[in-house]
Amino acid sequence: MKQHILVIGAGFGGLWSALSAARLLDIHDRHDVDISLLAPQAELRIRPRFYEPDVHAMFAPLDALLDSVSVRFIKGTAERIDEQARIVGYRDEAGQPHELGYDRLVLATGSQLARPPVPGLEDHAFDVDQIESAVRLENHLKSLKDLPASDARNTVVIAGGGFTGIETATEMPARLRAALGDDQHIRVIIVDRGPKIAAALGDGIRPPIVEASEHLGIEWELNTSVSAVDADGVTLSDGRRIESRTLIWTVGFRASPLTEQLTSVRDGQGRLHVDQNLKIFGQDNIFAAGDVAYAATDDLGNFAAMSCQHAISLGRHAGNNVAADLLGVPPTAYRQPKYVTCLDLGAWGAVFTEGWDRQIKLLKHEAKELKSQINSIWIYPPAADRSTALAAADPMIPVA
Repeated sequence: MKQHILVIGAGFGGLWSALSAARLLDIHDRHDVDISLLAPQAELRIRPRFYEPDVHAMFAPLDALLDSVSVRFIKGTAERIDEQARIVGYRDEAGQPHELGYDRLVLATGSQLARPPVPGLEDHAFDVDQIESAVRLENHLKSLKDLPASDARNTVVIAGGGFTGIETATEMPARLRAALGDDQHIRVIIVDRGPKIAAALGDGIRPPIVEASEHLGIEWELNTSVSAVDADGVTLSDGRRIESRTLIWTVGFRASPLTEQLTSVRDGQGRLHVDQNLKIFGQDNIFAAGDVAYAATDDLGNFAAMSCQHAISLGRHAGNNVAADLLGVPPTAYRQPKYVTCLDLGAWGAVFTEGWDRQIKLLKHEAKELKSQINSIWIYPPAADRSTALAAADPMIPVA
Protein backbone atom coordinates (compact mmCIF):
# COMPACT_ATOMS: atom_id res chain seq x y z
CA MET A 1 0.00 0.00 0.00
CA LYS A 2 1.35 3.42 -0.97
CA GLN A 3 2.25 5.95 1.69
CA HIS A 4 0.68 9.39 1.56
CA ILE A 5 2.01 12.93 1.94
CA LEU A 6 -0.81 15.46 2.33
CA VAL A 7 -0.25 19.19 1.90
CA ILE A 8 -3.03 21.54 3.02
CA GLY A 9 -3.05 24.91 1.27
CA ALA A 10 -2.21 26.13 -2.25
CA GLY A 11 -0.53 29.37 -1.31
CA PHE A 12 3.21 29.96 -1.62
CA GLY A 13 4.04 27.65 1.29
CA GLY A 14 1.72 24.86 0.19
CA LEU A 15 2.54 24.90 -3.52
CA TRP A 16 6.29 24.86 -2.97
CA SER A 17 5.93 22.14 -0.32
CA ALA A 18 4.18 19.88 -2.82
CA LEU A 19 6.73 20.59 -5.57
CA SER A 20 9.69 20.04 -3.26
CA ALA A 21 8.32 16.77 -1.90
CA ALA A 22 7.83 15.58 -5.50
CA ARG A 23 11.42 16.59 -6.27
CA LEU A 24 12.92 14.47 -3.49
CA LEU A 25 10.78 11.46 -4.39
CA ASP A 26 11.95 11.85 -7.98
CA ILE A 27 15.62 12.05 -6.91
CA HIS A 28 15.25 8.76 -5.01
CA ASP A 29 13.15 7.18 -7.78
CA ARG A 30 10.35 6.42 -5.32
CA HIS A 31 6.98 5.59 -6.80
CA ASP A 32 5.45 4.14 -3.64
CA VAL A 33 4.46 7.53 -2.13
CA ASP A 34 1.51 9.66 -3.22
CA ILE A 35 1.36 13.43 -2.77
CA SER A 36 -1.97 15.25 -2.46
CA LEU A 37 -2.66 18.97 -2.27
CA LEU A 38 -5.92 19.97 -0.58
CA ALA A 39 -7.19 23.52 -1.17
CA PRO A 40 -10.37 25.40 -2.12
CA GLN A 41 -8.99 26.27 -5.59
CA ALA A 42 -6.30 24.87 -7.88
CA GLU A 43 -4.67 28.26 -8.17
CA LEU A 44 -1.91 30.28 -6.56
CA ARG A 45 -3.45 33.57 -5.55
CA ILE A 46 -0.85 36.32 -5.82
CA ARG A 47 -1.72 37.93 -2.51
CA PRO A 48 1.18 40.43 -2.46
CA ARG A 49 -0.48 42.17 -5.43
CA PHE A 50 -4.00 42.56 -4.06
CA TYR A 51 -3.48 46.30 -3.45
CA GLU A 52 -3.23 46.80 -7.22
CA PRO A 53 -6.09 47.31 -9.72
CA ASP A 54 -7.39 44.45 -11.89
CA VAL A 55 -7.10 42.14 -8.91
CA HIS A 56 -9.47 39.57 -10.43
CA ALA A 57 -6.55 38.42 -12.60
CA MET A 58 -4.04 38.05 -9.75
CA PHE A 59 -3.82 34.26 -9.71
CA ALA A 60 -2.01 31.46 -11.52
CA PRO A 61 -3.79 28.18 -12.41
CA LEU A 62 -2.10 25.11 -10.96
CA ASP A 63 -3.82 22.10 -12.56
CA ALA A 64 -1.27 21.56 -15.33
CA LEU A 65 1.69 22.22 -13.04
CA LEU A 66 0.51 19.75 -10.39
CA ASP A 67 -0.25 17.14 -13.04
CA SER A 68 3.25 17.53 -14.48
CA VAL A 69 4.83 16.52 -11.15
CA SER A 70 2.24 13.84 -10.29
CA VAL A 71 0.67 15.74 -7.39
CA ARG A 72 -3.04 15.00 -6.97
CA PHE A 73 -5.21 18.08 -6.37
CA ILE A 74 -8.21 17.71 -4.07
CA LYS A 75 -10.71 20.57 -4.11
CA GLY A 76 -12.00 21.26 -0.63
CA THR A 77 -11.61 23.20 2.60
CA ALA A 78 -9.88 21.57 5.55
CA GLU A 79 -11.85 21.82 8.78
CA ARG A 80 -10.41 19.25 11.17
CA ILE A 81 -7.05 17.65 11.94
CA ASP A 82 -6.95 14.49 14.04
CA GLU A 83 -3.27 14.18 14.86
CA GLN A 84 -3.71 10.85 16.65
CA ALA A 85 -5.61 9.11 13.85
CA ARG A 86 -3.68 10.98 11.12
CA ILE A 87 -6.89 12.13 9.46
CA VAL A 88 -7.89 15.48 7.95
CA GLY A 89 -11.58 16.27 7.65
CA TYR A 90 -12.66 18.58 4.85
CA ARG A 91 -15.70 19.74 2.90
CA ASP A 92 -15.90 19.67 -0.86
CA GLU A 93 -17.29 22.53 -2.95
CA ALA A 94 -20.83 21.14 -2.49
CA GLY A 95 -20.42 21.26 1.30
CA GLN A 96 -20.21 17.49 1.70
CA PRO A 97 -17.86 16.17 4.43
CA HIS A 98 -14.93 13.88 3.60
CA GLU A 99 -11.82 12.52 5.29
CA LEU A 100 -8.24 12.02 4.13
CA GLY A 101 -5.65 9.86 5.83
CA TYR A 102 -1.97 10.73 5.75
CA ASP A 103 1.41 9.36 6.76
CA ARG A 104 2.98 12.83 6.78
CA LEU A 105 1.24 16.21 6.71
CA VAL A 106 2.37 19.70 5.75
CA LEU A 107 0.13 22.43 7.16
CA ALA A 108 0.36 25.51 4.93
CA THR A 109 -3.04 27.16 5.31
CA GLY A 110 -1.66 30.68 5.53
CA SER A 111 -2.96 33.64 7.48
CA GLN A 112 -5.96 35.90 7.50
CA LEU A 113 -6.69 39.49 8.39
CA ALA A 114 -7.63 39.97 12.03
CA ARG A 115 -11.05 41.56 12.54
CA PRO A 116 -11.42 43.06 16.01
CA PRO A 117 -14.87 44.00 17.34
CA VAL A 118 -14.75 47.59 16.04
CA PRO A 119 -18.31 48.90 15.67
CA GLY A 120 -19.33 48.95 12.01
CA LEU A 121 -16.21 47.14 10.77
CA GLU A 122 -17.97 44.07 9.42
CA ASP A 123 -20.65 46.07 7.61
CA HIS A 124 -18.73 49.05 6.25
CA ALA A 125 -14.99 48.30 5.92
CA PHE A 126 -13.10 46.98 2.91
CA ASP A 127 -9.82 45.05 2.76
CA VAL A 128 -7.29 43.58 0.33
CA ASP A 129 -6.77 40.29 2.15
CA GLN A 130 -8.37 37.93 -0.39
CA ILE A 131 -9.21 38.18 -4.08
CA GLU A 132 -12.93 38.33 -3.33
CA SER A 133 -12.62 41.19 -0.85
CA ALA A 134 -10.13 43.07 -3.03
CA VAL A 135 -12.51 42.77 -6.00
CA ARG A 136 -15.29 44.11 -3.77
CA LEU A 137 -13.09 47.14 -3.00
CA GLU A 138 -12.27 47.62 -6.68
CA ASN A 139 -15.94 47.56 -7.64
CA HIS A 140 -16.69 50.03 -4.86
CA LEU A 141 -14.00 52.45 -6.05
CA LYS A 142 -15.34 52.32 -9.60
CA SER A 143 -18.88 52.96 -8.33
CA LEU A 144 -17.89 56.16 -6.51
CA LYS A 145 -18.29 58.13 -9.75
CA ASP A 146 -22.03 57.48 -9.54
CA LEU A 147 -22.29 59.37 -6.24
CA PRO A 148 -22.55 63.15 -5.94
CA ALA A 149 -19.17 64.81 -5.36
CA SER A 150 -18.44 65.25 -1.65
CA ASP A 151 -15.58 65.07 0.82
CA ALA A 152 -16.81 61.65 1.94
CA ARG A 153 -16.87 60.27 -1.61
CA ASN A 154 -13.41 61.59 -2.42
CA THR A 155 -11.70 60.46 0.80
CA VAL A 156 -10.18 57.02 1.41
CA VAL A 157 -9.02 56.06 4.90
CA ILE A 158 -6.53 53.23 5.39
CA ALA A 159 -6.40 51.74 8.89
CA GLY A 160 -2.83 50.65 9.55
CA GLY A 161 0.55 51.97 8.44
CA GLY A 162 2.40 48.69 7.91
CA PHE A 163 3.47 47.18 4.58
CA THR A 164 -0.03 46.47 3.32
CA GLY A 165 -1.40 49.80 4.46
CA ILE A 166 1.43 51.79 2.85
CA GLU A 167 1.30 49.95 -0.47
CA THR A 168 -2.48 50.25 -0.58
CA ALA A 169 -2.38 53.96 0.30
CA THR A 170 0.33 54.96 -2.16
CA GLU A 171 -1.48 53.19 -5.00
CA MET A 172 -4.78 54.83 -4.08
CA PRO A 173 -4.34 58.35 -5.57
CA ALA A 174 -3.96 56.88 -9.06
CA ARG A 175 -6.88 54.52 -8.52
CA LEU A 176 -9.12 57.30 -7.26
CA ARG A 177 -8.24 59.61 -10.14
CA ALA A 178 -8.94 56.80 -12.59
CA ALA A 179 -12.38 56.41 -11.03
CA LEU A 180 -13.29 60.06 -10.37
CA GLY A 181 -11.24 62.08 -12.85
CA ASP A 182 -8.15 64.25 -12.54
CA ASP A 183 -10.12 67.37 -11.63
CA GLN A 184 -11.37 66.03 -8.30
CA HIS A 185 -9.82 66.95 -4.96
CA ILE A 186 -9.03 63.61 -3.33
CA ARG A 187 -7.69 62.67 0.08
CA VAL A 188 -5.92 59.50 1.16
CA ILE A 189 -5.37 59.20 4.91
CA ILE A 190 -3.44 56.55 6.82
CA VAL A 191 -4.54 56.10 10.43
CA ASP A 192 -1.81 54.54 12.55
CA ARG A 193 -1.29 54.21 16.28
CA GLY A 194 2.48 54.63 15.95
CA PRO A 195 4.20 57.86 17.04
CA LYS A 196 5.95 58.33 13.68
CA ILE A 197 5.26 57.61 10.04
CA ALA A 198 5.99 53.92 9.38
CA ALA A 199 7.11 53.47 12.98
CA ALA A 200 6.73 49.69 12.80
CA LEU A 201 9.08 49.48 9.81
CA GLY A 202 12.04 51.21 11.46
CA ASP A 203 14.13 54.31 10.96
CA GLY A 204 16.14 52.96 8.00
CA ILE A 205 13.24 52.84 5.57
CA ARG A 206 11.27 55.80 6.93
CA PRO A 207 12.75 58.71 4.89
CA PRO A 208 11.61 57.48 1.44
CA ILE A 209 8.17 56.63 2.85
CA VAL A 210 7.88 60.18 4.20
CA GLU A 211 9.06 61.63 0.88
CA ALA A 212 6.67 59.48 -1.13
CA SER A 213 3.77 60.37 1.16
CA GLU A 214 4.45 64.08 0.69
CA HIS A 215 4.85 63.70 -3.07
CA LEU A 216 1.59 61.76 -3.43
CA GLY A 217 -0.36 63.83 -0.90
CA ILE A 218 -0.83 60.95 1.53
CA GLU A 219 -1.84 62.19 4.99
CA TRP A 220 -0.92 60.38 8.20
CA GLU A 221 -2.98 60.53 11.41
CA LEU A 222 -0.62 59.23 14.10
CA ASN A 223 -1.03 58.14 17.73
CA THR A 224 -4.61 57.13 17.06
CA SER A 225 -6.71 54.29 15.66
CA VAL A 226 -10.14 53.61 14.20
CA SER A 227 -12.73 53.18 16.95
CA ALA A 228 -15.85 52.99 14.76
CA VAL A 229 -16.93 53.12 11.13
CA ASP A 230 -20.24 53.79 9.42
CA ALA A 231 -21.43 54.30 5.85
CA ASP A 232 -20.35 57.94 5.79
CA GLY A 233 -17.28 58.19 7.96
CA VAL A 234 -14.68 56.98 10.41
CA THR A 235 -14.43 57.84 14.09
CA LEU A 236 -10.94 57.86 15.61
CA SER A 237 -9.99 56.82 19.11
CA ASP A 238 -9.21 60.44 20.01
CA GLY A 239 -12.78 61.43 19.15
CA ARG A 240 -12.19 63.05 15.78
CA ARG A 241 -14.26 62.08 12.74
CA ILE A 242 -13.23 61.79 9.10
CA GLU A 243 -15.96 61.93 6.49
CA SER A 244 -15.31 59.01 4.13
CA ARG A 245 -17.23 56.42 2.13
CA THR A 246 -14.19 54.13 2.01
CA LEU A 247 -12.30 52.60 4.93
CA ILE A 248 -9.72 49.93 4.08
CA TRP A 249 -8.68 47.77 7.04
CA THR A 250 -5.09 46.43 6.98
CA VAL A 251 -4.34 45.99 10.69
CA GLY A 252 -3.05 42.67 11.98
CA PHE A 253 -2.79 39.15 10.61
CA ARG A 254 -3.23 35.79 12.34
CA ALA A 255 -2.29 32.29 11.29
CA SER A 256 -5.01 29.97 10.06
CA PRO A 257 -7.35 28.75 12.85
CA LEU A 258 -6.37 25.16 11.98
CA THR A 259 -3.18 25.72 13.99
CA GLU A 260 -5.33 25.77 17.14
CA GLN A 261 -6.32 22.14 16.62
CA LEU A 262 -2.80 20.86 17.21
CA THR A 263 -1.37 20.24 20.66
CA SER A 264 1.63 22.44 19.95
CA VAL A 265 3.11 25.78 21.02
CA ARG A 266 2.03 28.89 19.08
CA ASP A 267 3.29 32.47 19.04
CA GLY A 268 1.18 35.59 19.52
CA GLN A 269 -0.01 35.44 15.90
CA GLY A 270 -1.03 31.80 16.17
CA ARG A 271 2.00 30.45 14.29
CA LEU A 272 3.27 27.00 15.22
CA HIS A 273 6.77 26.67 16.65
CA VAL A 274 8.88 24.41 14.44
CA ASP A 275 12.36 22.94 14.61
CA GLN A 276 15.11 23.63 12.05
CA ASN A 277 13.59 21.01 9.73
CA LEU A 278 10.15 22.67 10.03
CA LYS A 279 8.63 19.77 11.94
CA ILE A 280 6.14 21.13 14.46
CA PHE A 281 7.31 20.79 18.05
CA GLY A 282 5.34 18.05 19.78
CA GLN A 283 4.36 16.37 16.50
CA ASP A 284 5.90 13.27 14.94
CA ASN A 285 4.32 13.51 11.51
CA ILE A 286 3.32 17.13 10.87
CA PHE A 287 5.39 19.93 9.34
CA ALA A 288 4.47 23.59 8.81
CA ALA A 289 5.25 26.07 6.04
CA GLY A 290 4.39 29.66 5.18
CA ASP A 291 2.44 31.93 7.49
CA VAL A 292 1.55 29.15 9.97
CA ALA A 293 5.21 28.46 10.80
CA TYR A 294 7.16 30.31 13.50
CA ALA A 295 10.59 29.46 12.12
CA ALA A 296 14.05 30.81 12.93
CA THR A 297 15.74 32.18 9.81
CA ASP A 298 19.21 32.31 11.39
CA ASP A 299 21.04 31.98 14.70
CA LEU A 300 20.72 35.70 15.51
CA GLY A 301 17.15 35.65 16.81
CA ASN A 302 15.34 36.51 13.57
CA PHE A 303 12.17 34.65 12.57
CA ALA A 304 10.38 34.31 9.25
CA ALA A 305 7.85 37.03 8.50
CA MET A 306 4.39 36.48 7.06
CA SER A 307 5.56 37.14 3.51
CA CYS A 308 5.95 35.27 0.22
CA GLN A 309 9.72 35.86 0.51
CA HIS A 310 9.80 33.50 3.46
CA ALA A 311 6.86 31.28 2.46
CA ILE A 312 8.52 30.13 -0.77
CA SER A 313 11.69 29.02 1.00
CA LEU A 314 9.75 27.54 3.92
CA GLY A 315 7.70 25.54 1.44
CA ARG A 316 10.74 24.22 -0.39
CA HIS A 317 12.28 23.08 2.89
CA ALA A 318 9.07 21.69 4.43
CA GLY A 319 8.27 19.65 1.33
CA ASN A 320 11.82 18.33 1.04
CA ASN A 321 11.92 17.44 4.73
CA VAL A 322 8.48 15.84 4.97
CA ALA A 323 9.51 13.53 2.12
CA ALA A 324 12.94 12.97 3.69
CA ASP A 325 11.27 12.04 6.98
CA LEU A 326 9.10 9.48 5.25
CA LEU A 327 11.97 8.04 3.17
CA GLY A 328 14.46 7.99 6.03
CA VAL A 329 17.02 10.23 4.30
CA PRO A 330 18.76 13.32 5.75
CA PRO A 331 16.68 16.52 5.88
CA THR A 332 17.84 20.01 4.88
CA ALA A 333 17.76 22.49 7.75
CA TYR A 334 15.85 25.69 7.00
CA ARG A 335 18.03 28.79 7.01
CA GLN A 336 17.27 32.08 5.25
CA PRO A 337 19.76 34.62 6.62
CA LYS A 338 19.27 37.23 3.88
CA TYR A 339 16.24 39.43 4.41
CA VAL A 340 15.14 42.09 1.94
CA THR A 341 12.25 44.53 1.65
CA CYS A 342 10.85 45.88 -1.61
CA LEU A 343 8.07 48.31 -0.78
CA ASP A 344 5.89 49.73 -3.55
CA LEU A 345 5.27 53.46 -3.15
CA GLY A 346 2.88 54.11 -5.99
CA ALA A 347 3.71 56.73 -8.62
CA TRP A 348 6.69 57.90 -6.55
CA GLY A 349 8.49 54.61 -7.14
CA ALA A 350 9.59 52.05 -4.56
CA VAL A 351 12.30 51.37 -1.99
CA PHE A 352 14.48 48.27 -1.77
CA THR A 353 16.38 47.44 1.42
CA GLU A 354 18.62 44.67 2.70
CA GLY A 355 18.94 43.35 6.25
CA TRP A 356 16.56 43.31 9.18
CA ASP A 357 17.60 46.91 9.88
CA ARG A 358 16.48 47.76 6.32
CA GLN A 359 19.50 49.44 4.78
CA ILE A 360 18.42 51.25 1.62
CA LYS A 361 19.98 49.90 -1.60
CA LEU A 362 17.63 51.11 -4.37
CA LEU A 363 15.14 53.97 -4.62
CA LYS A 364 12.43 55.32 -6.89
CA HIS A 365 12.56 54.05 -10.49
CA GLU A 366 15.31 51.45 -9.96
CA ALA A 367 13.47 49.96 -7.01
CA LYS A 368 10.18 50.15 -8.92
CA GLU A 369 11.64 48.11 -11.77
CA LEU A 370 12.77 45.47 -9.29
CA LYS A 371 9.36 45.48 -7.60
CA SER A 372 7.71 44.98 -10.98
CA GLN A 373 9.93 41.96 -11.68
CA ILE A 374 9.17 40.49 -8.26
CA ASN A 375 5.42 40.99 -8.61
CA SER A 376 5.07 39.89 -12.23
CA ILE A 377 7.71 37.16 -12.60
CA TRP A 378 9.64 35.99 -9.54
CA ILE A 379 6.75 35.06 -7.25
CA TYR A 380 4.77 33.22 -9.92
CA PRO A 381 4.96 29.42 -10.12
CA PRO A 382 7.25 27.67 -12.61
CA ALA A 383 6.14 26.38 -16.00
CA ALA A 384 4.11 23.17 -16.13
CA ASP A 385 7.12 21.14 -17.22
CA ARG A 386 8.26 18.32 -14.92
CA SER A 387 12.01 18.90 -15.08
CA THR A 388 11.67 22.69 -14.83
CA ALA A 389 9.24 22.54 -11.91
CA LEU A 390 11.25 20.00 -9.93
CA ALA A 391 14.50 21.90 -10.45
CA ALA A 392 12.82 25.10 -9.21
CA ALA A 393 11.80 23.35 -5.97
CA ASP A 394 15.36 22.78 -4.72
CA PRO A 395 15.43 24.05 -1.10
CA MET A 396 18.98 25.31 -1.56
CA ILE A 397 17.90 27.97 -4.07
CA PRO A 398 18.18 31.32 -2.26
CA VAL A 399 15.05 33.45 -2.00
CA ALA A 400 15.69 37.16 -1.48
